[in-house]
Amino acid sequence: MTADAIVELARLSPDFNRDPYPVYAALRAKAPVHHVRTPDGAEFWLVVGHEASRRAFTDPRLSRDWINHGSIEQIHNTDSSQPALAHMLMKDPPDHTRLRRLVAGEFTPRRMALLAPRIQEITDELLDAMVAGEERRADLIACLAFPLPMTVICELLGVPELDRAAFRVWSNEMVARTSNEAERRAYEEMPPYLAGLIEAKRADPGDDVLSRMIHAVDDGGDRLSSDELIGMSVLLLIAGHETTVNLIGNGMRALFAHPDQLAALRADFGLLDGAVEEMLRYDGPVETCTERLSLEDVEMGGVTIPAGSTVLIAMADADRDPERFKDPDRFDIRRDARGHIAFGHGLHYCLGAPLARLEGRIAIRSLLERCPEIAADADESTLPWLPGMLMRGVRRLPVRW
Repeated sequence: MTADAIVELARLSPDFNRDPYPVYAALRAKAPVHHVRTPDGAEFWLVVGHEASRRAFTDPRLSRDWINHGSIEQIHNTDSSQPALAHMLMKDPPDHTRLRRLVAGEFTPRRMALLAPRIQEITDELLDAMVAGEERRADLIACLAFPLPMTVICELLGVPELDRAAFRVWSNEMVARTSNEAERRAYEEMPPYLAGLIEAKRADPGDDVLSRMIHAVDDGGDRLSSDELIGMSVLLLIAGHETTVNLIGNGMRALFAHPDQLAALRADFGLLDGAVEEMLRYDGPVETCTERLSLEDVEMGGVTIPAGSTVLIAMADADRDPERFKDPDRFDIRRDARGHIAFGHGLHYCLGAPLARLEGRIAIRSLLERCPEIAADADESTLPWLPGMLMRGVRRLPVRW
């Protein structure tokens, strides 16, 4: 059967953007799939629950290849000719397999671990600057959570220092647009800059990932085209920092809201790895997956998603499903949180997950060591949340110490 009516998310909760979890839980109790309308008027089919989400991630009928199978304008304010879209997250196998193979070697856990000393150095410099002021107050997003992963990914790819402010604007609009026109400008402005950077590195390669991607050739002689280089750069730059920004921000918010857990972590940093996994499970940086396109009528849990529909998978709800995690609304850094899908599941599993985890561990431990009395400096209800349902996080996080 198909859903009888569209579910208005804003009617279920006027506070949906800040706290969507009760809404997801109510939907999950009824069915694993719902036809919904967001507070900003967008319509799509929403998959909830842990097992249903895992199945949806691996269902080949739910495609990411909008360019070949659908209309990109259905999900983005740009057109299919944009080189910014020529990356593996917008492809299905075998194209996805080919593109991921050409870049995966740059993001292995072993290679990411080698970055730890530099990540620590950047973190220390940012914290030095943050605690230098006499007022002992700061915005944690602006002082640490954003500049740390942005600096790391830009250094990793070889993006010049002076160009990073523009990337923040472009990236923000691509993942949490403030307007249709602003998103369109981001897609128009980012590719020409990257094309120039790629040509410069083609002529004079450096010791960075972008230079290596330009010259990478696999065993069969395959290499990335010009548009693919631009698309992969866009993807790596955006995914390489947005997830970590919100991992740090959401993780610290969870600790502030649970003083006993904050005290336990301060007392024993041996709990840090598990704490980061629980932060990812409890209030992860990505609320829903990037949009899928149903290539045909897809039946899930007795509900039929019509062909041509936009489908989102609620990763945030999957990781609060009591069928998978006992007492899921409780934040417990001693919990075994393995099995969460905060970084996705299946062939589109986040390539940068090892880097995000490493940055999160270093940032949170360093912050608690340097500022052992750190606390929230604003009521949770007043924080400005990112718009939309892709990224979950706040634009500012005032703290004091």
